[in-house]
Amino acid sequence: MEQKRKKRSKTAGENRYFGDYGGRYVPEMLVPALEELSGAYFHYRESQEFQNELEHLRKNYAGRPTPLYFAENLTRLGRGCKIYLKLESLCQTGAHKINNALGQALLARKMGKTCLVAETGAGQHGLATAAVAARFGLKSRIFMGEVDIKRQYPNVFFMKTMGAEIVPVRDGTKTLKDAVNAALKYWIEHLEDTHYLLGSAVGPFPYPLMVRDFQSVIGREVKAQLRAYENRLPDVLVACVGGGSNSIGLFYPFLEDKNVKLYGVEAGGLGPGQGENARRLGENPRKGIVQGYKSYFILDDEGQVQPTHSISAGLDYAGLGPELAYLHDAGRICFDQVTDVEALTAFKTLCQTEGIIPALESAHAVAYALKIAVEFSGRQIMVVNISGRGDKDLFVAAKELDGEGWLRFLKEEANGERIN
Repeated sequence: MEQKRKKRSKTAGENRYFGDYGGRYVPEMLVPALEELSGAYFHYRESQEFQNELEHLRKNYAGRPTPLYFAENLTRLGRGCKIYLKLESLCQTGAHKINNALGQALLARKMGKTCLVAETGAGQHGLATAAVAARFGLKSRIFMGEVDIKRQYPNVFFMKTMGAEIVPVRDGTKTLKDAVNAALKYWIEHLEDTHYLLGSAVGPFPYPLMVRDFQSVIGREVKAQLRAYENRLPDVLVACVGGGSNSIGLFYPFLEDKNVKLYGVEAGGLGPGQGENARRLGENPRKGIVQGYKSYFILDDEGQVQPTHSISAGLDYAGLGPELAYLHDAGRICFDQVTDVEALTAFKTLCQTEGIIPALESAHAVAYALKIAVEFSGRQIMVVNISGRGDKDLFVAAKELDGEGWLRFLKEEANGERIN
């Protein structure tokens, strides 16, 4: 049940809504836990001691600031503006997910929680959660769709190695949406000692705001770095969009800079048919209330969530972060799509032009950047968020790009064959 619709939160005066989106549509039993979380977050957000500790961890554990790299070869290939890459792929655990995981784990410890529960699709958030749990001496339980476990097994292995318990989710489409449902159910049953470390800028208040705040370090660094390199702001920012944590993290510090164009790239998948993509903002976007918040979702005429598809597990999600939904309606962010085939091509292109292996999620952003670069002059600057690195996608990319060689290798491994 939604609590106090469209009123401001009693905690720190924060609004639970982004325009018409967001809110807190949850069972009554979750309300006390969300109130506790809101109170703790807004208290510690103002604590200089907390911020100093978080900054120390960002620098000495996560490896921030991450590089802002001028992609000279990619720029030539794009035949337009200068292209910079924000290399979140060089963070500890290989993606931007560690930014939010560190912040929430530190908060959970301050709240006296002893266990972290999380959902994951691509595995990067699960890996980050397992890592921070190990760092802070907490237990971790990661819910992951059975389909995603198979296609993201490298991350599954490392999560297990870090001590996390991996819980396969066999309901529904066996992907991220179902993992979120399972994680929420577990949290409801273990509120006293468990913190739900939600990985994207979705869910009931205060999660969209809290995740955005922890991820906005990305955009703040880009601002400072580009001022140092070029003495100016960028003209264009591009990021892939699943739930939206990497994109809102990049975009948020630039929202008031009206001359900076913002592009969010959704998963076009195999095509426009039902179940073939993960586009929330296609020709007929639909609003709904799912998993505790109001936003755009892929729904049928009866309001039921529909199956999705993307070659990238992290974009294979039926919902959009509520702040991104609001910014779409306001015309501040332009959303478009990239297909599986285009993302695979961009994956290979970035490998061969810059020697950088992007996550398949990030490859969607690279593909779109190359599409639109020619629309801008050589004096203009684009920043593309490389939200993660592609070693996690070995099983998917190798199958698609090196089919026979990859299958031969797997068969040899299965048969116990070894090269002397």
